[in-house]
Amino acid sequence: MPRPRTHDEALRLRLLDRAGEVLSEQGPHALTLRGLATDVGTSTSAVYSLFAGKPGLVASIYREAFSRFAEHLTTVPETDDPAEDLVQLGLAYRRNARENPHLYSIMFGSPIPGFEPDQDGRATALATFQTLHHVAQRGIDRDLFTGPAATLALAAWGLAHGLVSLELSGALPPACDPADLYEQTVRSTVAGWRRSESSSMNDET
Repeated sequence: MPRPRTHDEALRLRLLDRAGEVLSEQGPHALTLRGLATDVGTSTSAVYSLFAGKPGLVASIYREAFSRFAEHLTTVPETDDPAEDLVQLGLAYRRNARENPHLYSIMFGSPIPGFEPDQDGRATALATFQTLHHVAQRGIDRDLFTGPAATLALAAWGLAHGLVSLELSGALPPACDPADLYEQTVRSTVAGWRRSESSSMNDET
């Protein structure tokens, strides 16, 4: 009978989630491989076996954060309305942040001093932006938006990031409904990017 695997995917994810919690809640000084192993109920050697040390662990947290974000974005189907698709991507952005708040700050900050994502990490992060860029370009191609697509994609990302950051930090007005405020703001912004019928007609003359 084969021996059970102790350093499996489930353990890897538990270590990444716990390390993300420590970094986001306590800061980089609090993250040690020994403490992490104790928290998760495994050995330090298991952490080394999976990540080869602290730099590999942090690089893996970064990749995992963007991988989960990408998974949320892929749940949004492509329709005949790029404007609505862009709204739905914005909603998926918020869902990911709320489900993985311990990873959210790591995506856009420096989890430990001097950290630089590796090539795989940069590629995973860039792919999420390209998803927005693709939808924005579809809107331009269908004469819904005025480009360039990179500007629209960056604006959409910045809007979502700002609102989500305010929500996660508890900085939104206390009387507001965060979900409703977020969706209405995203919808209003995307609606404002739509080309008016008069401008479209002027372009054709």
